[in-house]
Amino acid sequence: MAKLLLLEDDSTFSKLLFSFLGKHGHQVKVCTTIQQAKEELANSKGDESPYEVLMLDYRLPDGNSVDFLKGIRKEGVRIPAFIMTSFQDVRTAVNAMRNGALDYITKPVNPEELLMVLGEALKKSQAGEVPAVVSPAKGKSKPGTQDNIEGRSAISRELYEYVRLVAPTDMSVIIQGESGTGKEHVAKSIHKLSKRSNGPFVAIDCGSLSKELAASELFGHKKGAFTGALQDKVGQFEAAHGGTLFLDEIGNLGYDVQVKLLRALQERIIVPVGSTQPVKVDVRLIAATNEDLMANAAKGDFRDDLYHRLNEFKIEVPALRNRGEDLQIFVQHFVDKANAELDRNVQRLSKEVMEVFGRYDWPGNLRELNNVIKRLILLSKDEEASLSALPSEMIAALEEAPKPTGSNLKAIQESHEKEMIERVLQEVRYNKSKAAKLLNIDRKTLYYKIEKYQIE
Repeated sequence: MAKLLLLEDDSTFSKLLFSFLGKHGHQVKVCTTIQQAKEELANSKGDESPYEVLMLDYRLPDGNSVDFLKGIRKEGVRIPAFIMTSFQDVRTAVNAMRNGALDYITKPVNPEELLMVLGEALKKSQAGEVPAVVSPAKGKSKPGTQDNIEGRSAISRELYEYVRLVAPTDMSVIIQGESGTGKEHVAKSIHKLSKRSNGPFVAIDCGSLSKELAASELFGHKKGAFTGALQDKVGQFEAAHGGTLFLDEIGNLGYDVQVKLLRALQERIIVPVGSTQPVKVDVRLIAATNEDLMANAAKGDFRDDLYHRLNEFKIEVPALRNRGEDLQIFVQHFVDKANAELDRNVQRLSKEVMEVFGRYDWPGNLRELNNVIKRLILLSKDEEASLSALPSEMIAALEEAPKPTGSNLKAIQESHEKEMIERVLQEVRYNKSKAAKLLNIDRKTLYYKIEKYQIE
């Protein structure tokens, strides 16, 4: 049973949620204003069973929940939270997730979607992964990573030639590539082949860091540095001392944190928040992004000096659609993996399935391929997986794909991707979770693409 705080001013809706979640074994406290929620959180400090998840309506009588979330994150409250709203505003979703929300769902709330999002939030709560996702390497990869599959195509051989070339050095590295291409896997490969392989590998998802607490998470803080700082905290730079610090989606860091990061890289010292005493750190930094940091720097969205300090060596991770003969290698790897996870014995994919795989452009890359194959294996009762087990939207995407014109292949691919996302969103009435599931990408990737293509 989980203890949940629901911030919702619609009495009818809150009663429905209270009853529904109660039937699923959860204890729910309902607040109707931001002020009530603040008082409840203040009163619950020190409880033996504190709140595990915050469920927040977006618009409230005395403000909005994004501002509320920013405020409590600044005070050190790290309870996982997700936003619920009837306003289908993409910018609200992006803003909410940038300010510490783990997820975002629209009203009317689908019960299955609610339980799924709540389940993910509870996992984060139990793992203590709010707002940052920090994972010391222990020689075992997360589900969905590509283990040690490198591929045999020319572009893959070049990728891992660069990895083996830069790994023994202490150079900072930028890993650039689309979402789902395996950037963290490349970073771990560099670490494992480096002289720091016996040291820690600490990974931080900068997209999940709230602006107010990013400095504390990276550099640590002293007791009393801000409201809620009840004890000293060791930052992730110190945690990675002697090893490698991996900053995923580094472009999401705020300007003030970029300044401190630049100093840490140049002088090999950090200063915890609320302290005046510098701390020496020995850390190799690897950054990853699915954006063009050089273009962002030119526009003033990312510090130019920090970009050049990070860009001692750049590695471009290719999209799956550009890896040619590697597709078959990855397919077999994910089939073996799914068979083991799902206790199945699928020996092969039909010729028709492989033809579809070859023609599809894989906007979600290796992550999407992994998800599609897992579904295939789950739905296949025989030793051969057939076309009928493929997601229908994959077939529809191929049938509706525009014929290439001109020579700008990237523009053609992006145009097709935008049209497909718009169509799926309309079909599911802008339910982001359903759309992400149909597109076989995660919600974070969907939000990024919606913002990238300015889909309203």
